[in-house]
Amino acid sequence: MKRFWRIILPAMAFTLAACATSSDLKALRTELNRQTEEKFAAADTRLDERVSALQKAQAKNTEDLASLRKTYANTSANFSDLRDQVQQLRGQIETLKKETTRDVKKDAEIQEKIDHLLVKINFIENFLEIGKKEEAGGADGAASVKDQGKQGKAAAYAVAYQTFKNGHYTKARELFQDFLTAYPTGEYSDNAQFWIGECYFFEKNYDKAILEYEKVTKKFPSSNKMPYALLKQGICFQNLGDKISAKLLLQQVIRDYPNTSQARIARTKLQEIQ
Repeated sequence: MKRFWRIILPAMAFTLAACATSSDLKALRTELNRQTEEKFAAADTRLDERVSALQKAQAKNTEDLASLRKTYANTSANFSDLRDQVQQLRGQIETLKKETTRDVKKDAEIQEKIDHLLVKINFIENFLEIGKKEEAGGADGAASVKDQGKQGKAAAYAVAYQTFKNGHYTKARELFQDFLTAYPTGEYSDNAQFWIGECYFFEKNYDKAILEYEKVTKKFPSSNKMPYALLKQGICFQNLGDKISAKLLLQQVIRDYPNTSQARIARTKLQEIQ
């Protein structure tokens, strides 16, 4: 009998252990399956969120690009109109020159009209200089990731410029100053500084205009805005009644930038002072 239990008991123990092990494995397999499904579900959720975020970003970029292209298109059309205006003004000047007579008084009136037209042409030419840069920046309609920063810069400048053109000088000045804070050097920075001076000029705040034009000459000595800044400084001093300073600046424009529209206007202004 003892021999019987010695054989049976180990067999029963082995059977129970086998059953426990099988049950544990099944439970473990079930738990692993549950955890795997949860991880996949979480991964799918994160992937969906990422795809949604990318789709929204792409839609925003497409919208911004469309807006930017529209800005460039409007700006290009405006500059085309300005070029036509310059041609018309030059035609008016030629007509006035042909009307010259021996009547001194009438000739003086004609010369005054010519001077006024020259000042207007000079002002428009300022805008056309800006246009050359803006058109070059917007020549490639398909924007790459590399160009997005540059386009953002151009768009910020275009907004400030359009505000100035609309005659909102205080707001335009603030926008140009914000632009210079973000972009103190580089493309458009010299122009932005010049237009700040112009904002003060059209507000007839000649003292501050002179200081802002001076920043153009000091910070951007190689800028194509140099002759414009010097000329407008001279005109500001003339408007303030400081004839000596006005003469010096107008003579500098004639000396340093001969055969330019700025030099022609400077000569006219000198004759007024003398």
